[in-house]
Amino acid sequence: MVGIALLIIAIAFAILIGVCIPVVIKFHRTVEAINETIDETKQTLKVLSSDINITLHQTNDILAKANVLVEDVNGKVATIDPLFVAIADLSESVSDLNTQARYLSKRATSATSTAGKAGAALAVGRVASKLFSKKGKS
Repeated sequence: MVGIALLIIAIAFAILIGVCIPVVIKFHRTVEAINETIDETKQTLKVLSSDINITLHQTNDILAKANVLVEDVNGKVATIDPLFVAIADLSESVSDLNTQARYLSKRATSATSTAGKAGAALAVGRVASKLFSKKGKS
């Protein structure tokens, strides 16, 4: 009976091993695939890390050049600012000059009108004087 029990245990163990072998083989293949994926990921990370370092270096160069350009533009703007202040002052002076010219023009027009009236009155006075002097002689 012990012999039959041992035979049953041996058959059960053989069936168990027969069932476990395909599972272990599949598990081994899965582990190999995972290891390959990890190796590819490491290589990809090395390439990406290198590319990122290059990109960061180029970005730093571009930022340095941009800073130089901004400083240059700021210097030129500071140089141009007095020009715009002078133009604003000149514009104000021209505006004041135009105002004074209009005022003088109005005064000249008024004086011309007054002088014209005075001249007309003088001419009338001369004509009247001549008329009265002819009447007095006749």
